[in-house]
Amino acid sequence: MSTTETTDHGPGRRRFLGLAAGVAAGAQIGLPGQARAATGGTTATGTAAHGGAGVRPFRIKVPQRDLADLRRRLRATRWPDEETVGDRSQGAQLAKLRPLVEYWGTGYSWRRIEARLNALPQFITEVDGLDIQFAHIRSPHSGALPLLMTHGWPGSIIELLKVIDPLTNPTAHGGRAEDAFHLVLPTMPGYGFSGKPTAVGWNPAHMASAFHTLMLRLGYPEYVSQGGDWGAIISELLAVQQPKGLLGIHVNMPGTVPKDVLRHLRNFDPAPAGLSAREKIAYDRLLHFYRDGFGYAAMMNQSPQTIGYALADSPVAMAAYYYDKFAEWTDSGGEPEKVLTRDEMLDAISLYWLTNTGTSSSRSYWEGAQAGGGPFDAVAIPSLPVAVTVFPAEIYRAPLSWGERTFGNIIHWNEVDKGGHFAAWEQPQLLTQEVRAAFRSLR
Repeated sequence: MSTTETTDHGPGRRRFLGLAAGVAAGAQIGLPGQARAATGGTTATGTAAHGGAGVRPFRIKVPQRDLADLRRRLRATRWPDEETVGDRSQGAQLAKLRPLVEYWGTGYSWRRIEARLNALPQFITEVDGLDIQFAHIRSPHSGALPLLMTHGWPGSIIELLKVIDPLTNPTAHGGRAEDAFHLVLPTMPGYGFSGKPTAVGWNPAHMASAFHTLMLRLGYPEYVSQGGDWGAIISELLAVQQPKGLLGIHVNMPGTVPKDVLRHLRNFDPAPAGLSAREKIAYDRLLHFYRDGFGYAAMMNQSPQTIGYALADSPVAMAAYYYDKFAEWTDSGGEPEKVLTRDEMLDAISLYWLTNTGTSSSRSYWEGAQAGGGPFDAVAIPSLPVAVTVFPAEIYRAPLSWGERTFGNIIHWNEVDKGGHFAAWEQPQLLTQEVRAAFRSLR
């Protein structure tokens, strides 16, 4: 089902936003500068910026010696024994992971995805003392709506690549010109080519306010925000902060679980009496997650540095850790190869490996835990427009009844029939349609 509310902001304002963004960003694009990957990780450097608020162009160039080192490490892998069960209950299965890793060390090419990323307009800017790397793709259509779109873990801009052209150039993909977006795709601090925090405090709320600063810096006084996983949490916290200019949000992993339900989940209780049939489906999925699938998050919530040594030193440890989530969270019955190619999975893993951000990205969980709450806890948003798409293989399928208890202004709520946690990666066409529909009333 969908709920729709119409708000008339007028086309004249949208045309102004598009022109303003073009002038502001165009002035910044011309700055000279380059970012390169440094030995042992990646360090963004650049020349010429307008002080701390400057935006400088960015390109990826991973040294060949880093790629050679990766293959050397892969060749030297000491494999564990095979699991003693016939399913995934002990984690990433040897028969699935080993062929993927062997291909990583022989047939896989990082340069292919590097070239694809470098084809995008990419930039770096400093916000609150930290470099934020982002892609900024402006639509060719006048009146396009500015959209901040944030990835999650273990994700990156790579999981969003398939929706870029459909969202920015809808007429080439069965849409209408009035469905167009200007896209800003930031990389979260501690991830990819953004800076790594060296002090505490970069929690999701801080990231949300930093990304608002980024949107204003690019000349977007009004915009909408979208995300799944951490991107959903960041979008919801933006809505809580209610910065001037944020028109609404769309999330595909909403925080809706009521406090009374959370108490039962923390005790691993059976579904409490009084839940509707739809709410019980959500509860049972959450119970499975907290009882049987929360180990990775508990480790990063409590000891990101500990798991970080494995993620920094062993590419196979990183591949196993992330592949396990691809298997668990995709709409694939535990076989992510059905929805993602080997190259796509290795693109995502390689980005973490080559930037040495396994540890720093894990700290985002520690930061979130220190700030309190959980990934699915109800986030009260009383008035800002909220749109939600529920994908069937998401970690939990949020029911509308819980959404209505926490979001006071739902403008779109739809449950779709396929797709999982990595919606843009798995079902880009479907997510594109949902994002278009979600924000149509805010144009």
